[in-house]
Amino acid sequence: MSVELLALFAICPILVALVLMVGLRWPSTRAMPLAFLTGAALAMGVWKMPALQISALFIEGVITAVGVLIIVFGALLIYYTMQESGAMETIQAGMTKISPDRRIQAIIIGFMFAAFIEGAAGFGTPAALAAPLLLGLGFPPICAAVICLVFNSVPVTFGAVGTPVLVGFKSIEAIAMQAAGVTDPALVYKTIGEYATLMHLPMAFILPIFMLGFMTRFYGKNKSWAEGFAAWKYCIMASICFVIPYLALAWLVGPELPSLLGGIIGLGILVVLTKNGVCVPKTVWTFDDPENWDPNWTGEISASNVTEFKEHMSQTMAWMPYILCGLLLVVTRVPAFHVGALIKGTVTVGLTDILGLKAAMAGIAGYEAFKGISASIDLLWLPGTIPFILVSLLTIVMHRMSGKATATAWGTALAKMKAPTIALLAAVALVSIFKGSAFNPAGYVSMPMALAKTIAAVAGNAWPALASYAGGLGAFITGSNTVSDMLFANFQWDTATALGYDMFGHYIIVAAQGVGGAMGNMICVHNIVAACAVCGLIGKEGFILKRTFWPFMLYSIPVGIVASVLIFCR
Repeated sequence: MSVELLALFAICPILVALVLMVGLRWPSTRAMPLAFLTGAALAMGVWKMPALQISALFIEGVITAVGVLIIVFGALLIYYTMQESGAMETIQAGMTKISPDRRIQAIIIGFMFAAFIEGAAGFGTPAALAAPLLLGLGFPPICAAVICLVFNSVPVTFGAVGTPVLVGFKSIEAIAMQAAGVTDPALVYKTIGEYATLMHLPMAFILPIFMLGFMTRFYGKNKSWAEGFAAWKYCIMASICFVIPYLALAWLVGPELPSLLGGIIGLGILVVLTKNGVCVPKTVWTFDDPENWDPNWTGEISASNVTEFKEHMSQTMAWMPYILCGLLLVVTRVPAFHVGALIKGTVTVGLTDILGLKAAMAGIAGYEAFKGISASIDLLWLPGTIPFILVSLLTIVMHRMSGKATATAWGTALAKMKAPTIALLAAVALVSIFKGSAFNPAGYVSMPMALAKTIAAVAGNAWPALASYAGGLGAFITGSNTVSDMLFANFQWDTATALGYDMFGHYIIVAAQGVGGAMGNMICVHNIVAACAVCGLIGKEGFILKRTFWPFMLYSIPVGIVASVLIFCR
């Protein structure tokens, strides 16, 4: 069967999800199970995968989804714990003193604070923390979700202390070292990161300005792009605060720290400048009264509609849960502290070679493929456990919460988990089928690879302008920049070879893959469902995808231009 025909089949589950959620406005709780069933049927009917293998992949997906759900639950728990303790209202009062302007708050929280969290933890953590904070400040829930999803793009290539680069491109390490004539693998990853920063650079300045205009156009009282664009000087200042350490660390050190330190250094400088009124717009922009909002903007969790906030504690104490989250993420994720090695792998639950023994006993052809079907949850390494749940427990003591307030926080967080559980189980199980289709009795390429090869064949010499779309496709399917890079790193390298590029041309194409995986985070169903869960918007995934699609397309244009210029104009 031709790769093109395989690609046509492979896109069907994606189309099912898109048509149901975006076109028919179905909630993900109904759409994603049908998309999963479509993928399972195609895996069995076209890729000839046995039912037992599909079952094993489903179990793998369920285990992986449980890990994601723990992160979502931990984020919800922090939010409701701080709400019940009075910390959230205190933060609202403090942020109003820094600036009551929602445009300023969107940049400080959604762009800069989230970049730091991405650099430390990644894997959907920024939206899980930042979106509820914006919600508590009075942002419409759907606006908070969209802002945090879109802004979580520039820092993602270097998220989780460089994991998308260091782990995602591990498969091409040896061949890249040989091509470059180097013996230190760190030079390979550093070079990929350097080119990636150049591709991210235009959008690091364009995206904040665009998203503020986007916010005021679609969620403002006057439906005006100009009201958001009016804060362009502040956006440029914020971008400079982030980009200077971001670039310096990527080019002088490596891929581990650009987003983490770029975010925290930029955040500190930006807050000081904001307090001193530097580049702050003269007029304050806020949302309309909540009673005038479109019903589609809200869900199970209402935005704060309080106009005067009371400080129940000091600002330091109110922010302490977030401060502790940041500190714990840095201490456990940065190798120099040697703490991560002490907790990583100490408490792990999961399964290895899922149903493999049963497949061997049943005499299923190709049962060796089951050896690759494994999933586990590293409970203490999971951000949902440390720091989220741990910090939530510490907050009870720090904020001297009553038993009633604590019970309310935990009960509300648990109650909000029903809908995202259904959606995420189906979405992540579908991801497992996509990845697992690489091991099939028919000998076909995997579903994602069929899609990528077809796109590359159509693109030809225009591939540098389009290479990021393969990364975006991988992130859309898998919900992870790291996994997207793992899926397509060798494909991108081989495509560069087929096009006759030199060594640096290969690096540029691979870097475009990494940047595409980062920008794909804003449209992947996995992240959208998680963001909807913490904002109480389960059922509104289609609305959010329609909003994040256009920033994704905008992002791809300068990335493609920079990649093309780097290859053809050297």
